[in-house]
Amino acid sequence: MGAGKRKNYNKSRSKRPRQLGEKKFDENGKLIDDRNTDEGRQLGYKDIVRENQGFEDYYRAQHICPDEEFEQMIKALQLDLPASFRITGFRSQAKSLLNVIKGEYFKEMTDFEKQGGKVVVPKCLEWYPEQLAYQLNVTRKDIRREEIYFKLHNFLIAETESGNTSRQETVSMIPPLVLDVKPHHKVLDMCAAPGSKTGQLIEALHQDENELPTGLLVANDADNSRCYMLTHQAKRLQSPCVLITNHDASIMPNFFIPDPNNAPKTDATPKAENDEATGPSMKALKFDRILCDVPCTGDGTMRKNPDIWTKWNACNGANLHGVQFRILKRGIEMLEIGGRIVYSTCSLNPVEDEAVIARMLLEAEGCVELVEIADTLPGLGHTKGLTTWVTSDKKGNIYKSWDEVPEEAKTLVRPHMFPPPPGDNTDKLNLHKCIRILPHQQNTGGFFVALLEKKAQCPWEKQVKKFGNKTNGTEANSTSNEATANGGAANGGKEGTPEGSEEPPKKKPKVPKFFGFREDPYIYLQKDDVIGPELEAYYGLKLSIDLFLTRCKDESKKNNLYFTTEAVKDIVENNKERVKIINTGVKAFTKCEHKGSECDYRIAQEGVLMLLNHISKRKLYPSKSDMETMLLNSDFDTPPEINLMTEEFKKQLDETSTGSVALIFKDKDQFGCDLSVEIVGWKGKSSVRAYVPKNERVH
Repeated sequence: MGAGKRKNYNKSRSKRPRQLGEKKFDENGKLIDDRNTDEGRQLGYKDIVRENQGFEDYYRAQHICPDEEFEQMIKALQLDLPASFRITGFRSQAKSLLNVIKGEYFKEMTDFEKQGGKVVVPKCLEWYPEQLAYQLNVTRKDIRREEIYFKLHNFLIAETESGNTSRQETVSMIPPLVLDVKPHHKVLDMCAAPGSKTGQLIEALHQDENELPTGLLVANDADNSRCYMLTHQAKRLQSPCVLITNHDASIMPNFFIPDPNNAPKTDATPKAENDEATGPSMKALKFDRILCDVPCTGDGTMRKNPDIWTKWNACNGANLHGVQFRILKRGIEMLEIGGRIVYSTCSLNPVEDEAVIARMLLEAEGCVELVEIADTLPGLGHTKGLTTWVTSDKKGNIYKSWDEVPEEAKTLVRPHMFPPPPGDNTDKLNLHKCIRILPHQQNTGGFFVALLEKKAQCPWEKQVKKFGNKTNGTEANSTSNEATANGGAANGGKEGTPEGSEEPPKKKPKVPKFFGFREDPYIYLQKDDVIGPELEAYYGLKLSIDLFLTRCKDESKKNNLYFTTEAVKDIVENNKERVKIINTGVKAFTKCEHKGSECDYRIAQEGVLMLLNHISKRKLYPSKSDMETMLLNSDFDTPPEINLMTEEFKKQLDETSTGSVALIFKDKDQFGCDLSVEIVGWKGKSSVRAYVPKNERVH
């Protein structure tokens, strides 16, 4: 070790001025540049120069839009992004909430405009189902400064926290719509954080509010910290069908579930590579729908993230092409035959878009096909996918073919980044079925979307792994995750093993290492657990008690009970060692102190919307005035007295013993739409309390 003085690297770093306050993040969890905040401008930060000649030259050469529209597209990219939001679609009060927004907030803007005031009324996105999405063509700065917008803004913030609305970029809403998810589908979101698209997928699973979906959603992200942001987004929707995992999507592990077509596992049954989860009674789960919204350079988000202007370089897209392709390839491996996968980016670069799709289609040799999607989005302005494009090196030199690339640039620019040469095979790729949304077409960000359908097993999947004996016929993980990550075949890039030949013995696989915070275990209750009869007698619980889990290492401490569906339980129970699960289940019951109740558990507000359809007792139906009395009570220590309630509600309370209750208010709004509000309460000896957070009492 040298005798010189150790450098203090921390001193050389410039400190962030205190005047800037807390770091600020947008709705997607991305750090907002200090130069784009009001505090930053007051400190004299200069605005980012929204110009980049290399960017303009590169995209002018791509011809992603008609030449006469190119300047219009650049000007649109230089403007701030307008605000947009959508109303969650599977809530019973969605229509009523829409009527409130239209009748109170939009009407106020319309009246102000008629009086000669300058105001922009939110525009309905006609391609979004049931008029549940809107775009306000003013920037977020204007919203904060103008009183008429600020009122709507505060309302949307409160509703977003309650899970009734989602502030989401317009183009970001497209991929889940294209996927067309149904309640019975098994869905995988490979790169899910921060969770706005995941929310749409959850809503699609719960199209029928009165029935539990038979399908499920696995929402995955490689970033451990962003998984917790994803958890927060998903929890607002209270779905028992969601599982959040933390894995690199390009080497996503298989999920194993019981195979009903195989005989039950016995001690004599051989195991696959000493892995209990892959025994002969197990099979790899294949998904019906997969969303593959891959990491990208994000140059379509320049309106929201102007710092990209100064950092942009054409080589950034080439650097990401490989990982984008590997994620898509792994997604197709996990896709059921007949299933569909959406590939999307917020980049305009064809090297990240069409080049990835073309490479995938060529390797799949007809087993995967592009599906037309433009017809499913009526009214959405877009351009068709490119069939020819160019690439560029770091210096901005443009290359139209691989033959033009100099030797020093070949480490970055690769042959598969160019468009396939014309011919019968490439003509059948149908790249025109992809769509690209450009900023000037409807005042949005830039986006690329492609929908693919799996027609058969891909060539590299067709080798079946043999387990202990040859007769069990079980096909498990047909592709090695490590081989997939390297872009090679399942057997390490070699051709398939000839029929009748045996593979050499393999080493015992290593147990995967999980990084980040170590999660508490997920322990499901047994069918004969004593809690079951207690909850059934007190609440009329219709669900099997073995669908409830706890998160405590000490199994005797069942403080919180979380509810999942059978499909989610199968994954959790059979993949504990191979899959890092961050979160699953909806909190249904919480252990409470003895307050005169016959049951040790009260209903949890976090899961009341999902639980109500599965209990038959302890449901009370207050009138509007009763609800107002309970919700307007501001003294937490002194809940409203029962004698203040209406006679009908008092009668219900008198017939109900002390303990947790579900308070359900049903009515019709001024437009005749059904209105339903469900909250958790506590019936005491002489009082009744509503457990509702302050931000939700505005309802």
